[in-house]
Amino acid sequence: MLGMECWCWEEVLEIEAQKFSLPLPLPNWPQGKGFGTGRICLGEIEVVQITKFNKIWGCSPSFGKSNCVSFYKPDEIPKGYCILGHYCQPDGEKHLTGYVLAAKDLTVNQKDTVRDLTSKLPALQKPLNFTLIWSSDSQYNGSGYIWMPNAPVGYKSMGFLATVEPNEPDPDEVRCVRADLTQNCEACEMMFSSDSLFLKNQFQVWKTRPCKRGMLCKAVSVGTFFCSTTSLSSGDELNIACLKNLDSSLHAMPNLEQIHALIKHYGPTVYLHPDEIYLPSSVTWFFMNGALLYKDGKNNGTAINSKGSNLPAGGENDGEYWLDLPNKDDANRTNVKCGNIETAKLHVHVKPALGGTFTDIAMWIFCPFNGPATVKVGLLSFTLNKVGEHVGDWEHYTLRVSNFSGELWSVYFSEHSGGEWVDACNLEFIEGNKSVVYASRNGHASFPHPGCYVQGSTKLGVGLRNDCARSKYYVDSSSKYHIVAAEYLGEGAVAEPPWLQYMREWGPTIIYDGRSEVEKIIKHLPFFMRFSVESLIELFPTELYGEAGPTGPKEKDNWLGDERW
Repeated sequence: MLGMECWCWEEVLEIEAQKFSLPLPLPNWPQGKGFGTGRICLGEIEVVQITKFNKIWGCSPSFGKSNCVSFYKPDEIPKGYCILGHYCQPDGEKHLTGYVLAAKDLTVNQKDTVRDLTSKLPALQKPLNFTLIWSSDSQYNGSGYIWMPNAPVGYKSMGFLATVEPNEPDPDEVRCVRADLTQNCEACEMMFSSDSLFLKNQFQVWKTRPCKRGMLCKAVSVGTFFCSTTSLSSGDELNIACLKNLDSSLHAMPNLEQIHALIKHYGPTVYLHPDEIYLPSSVTWFFMNGALLYKDGKNNGTAINSKGSNLPAGGENDGEYWLDLPNKDDANRTNVKCGNIETAKLHVHVKPALGGTFTDIAMWIFCPFNGPATVKVGLLSFTLNKVGEHVGDWEHYTLRVSNFSGELWSVYFSEHSGGEWVDACNLEFIEGNKSVVYASRNGHASFPHPGCYVQGSTKLGVGLRNDCARSKYYVDSSSKYHIVAAEYLGEGAVAEPPWLQYMREWGPTIIYDGRSEVEKIIKHLPFFMRFSVESLIELFPTELYGEAGPTGPKEKDNWLGDERW
């Protein structure tokens, strides 16, 4: 039937899915407490991370492989543990990249006798029965069914089950969790939406994540999926839950020796563009080569000592202070502007993620200066005169490591006002399990692969260029790094440098005449490509036209919170 998609539901049982493996086996991590032991105690329950699956069934159009998902049953569950739901992943990905948690009730003894009846209810409980959420009812290659476990009173369901049979699953196959051991979760990425005429009811499949995320949050992602026959949006709260880590010791987080081992094993190499002028430097080099501290109402700047201990510390960014390059009559101004890559290092913040089941290793790099932006309009590019420039550029990327195994799970690439998580299987590895981070020309945003990334409208081919390529300019973060903070280790475990406590701006506020710059671009375009000034301005981020000096790492919302994505 012309113009219509034909959907098939393919039944494939007992096929072991292949998980992505890093280029090299994991090393033997230094001795510690719970890091890398394969299991994590969350208080009354203990969890393990399951990454092996058997495919149950999946959907695919008769022509092509777009918008397809497959459902999987966790495999090789350790004795004494129970699954909390099944797993789902889009078919377009070459490897299985996710996991689900299996849980064990620590309040039940080895003889399976329940605790004293005067205490709380068991941590885990079988569902009462199941509700059929959706069935394929397909005339093609069989059918599939999605089931919601109905939790007993006082318990929460953590995920859905998929079957190829119309009969309800066995209640013994899955467990619900006592409500006080859970937290709310939300939809975060739609994997599938049925808009075909061959499917009677609307059907959406979503990835899930905890509603509350960040260094101080206790929510633990279970790794299960969510299904709905009504329309959802990213961020909508769901009627399934995630787990909560009630073990305040965070025993599965790496100790200091293990942190160093992780960085040396996984630390990426940061490549700057061959035409990059504004290179990174160490913060100390920036201070020692004439950077100045200014205070509102005073004309002259103050020299900063090498550690930054004479900078105003603490508080918040009140606009009272800012840093700047050496004075314009200082011959060293241009030199400082261009940085000094020989002194550059990554400033590392290590923090718990997803309730201490993962470790985030945030690696910050400093450049004394951010260069002007380049605008792409179709096949044409225009480097702006001053627009986009600012003093003191802080950029970062984040390694997310599983505390169950010490395996690198994904890397977050910070890209101006946002960023993206990239699974380990989609990274470019340069040596062993060390990947590559590409810093864009002039702006230093992070990207996983070389090329030209356009920030704006990719459909129209209009936006800001982010050009990335390998060059002789690089920083190896596996050796050139400095751990500046790891709060969970306790006071005094890591000595924070004084400059980290400076919460104000690392550059002066600059207002650009962006409209006149855009008008110059439009005049150079062929008539059929011309936009109105207003419509072109709307495609660019607002910070392009007025740049307050950026704040340091500790003032960013992702210092305590999760990355933006």
